[in-house]
Amino acid sequence: MTIKNFSDAFVERRLRRGSQTMRELRDELRITSEQLEFVESEAQEKEMRAMVAETADAALEHHEAQRSLEAIQKYHRHLLDSIAETELLQDRLLDKLGN
Repeated sequence: MTIKNFSDAFVERRLRRGSQTMRELRDELRITSEQLEFVESEAQEKEMRAMVAETADAALEHHEAQRSLEAIQKYHRHLLDSIAETELLQDRLLDKLGN
């Protein structure tokens, strides 16, 4: 096996692993996007209740819903960033394989 063949085999293995990672990230993003829609709706509803009720309990529920929303938004952004990084790595590996 030549160095070129060895290098190509290594790159191909990394590409396969990257493809698997992309599938997993995209599945997780799909699920998280659905959860994000639900949590956004819930946070808006609790915000409205807090404004109408003007009670400490309603304000606390709104605060907790807002914290949950911020957490899932942060995770959603993390997934998007991870997908972008993985795509960039895959592109670089494909360039290596093509050269």
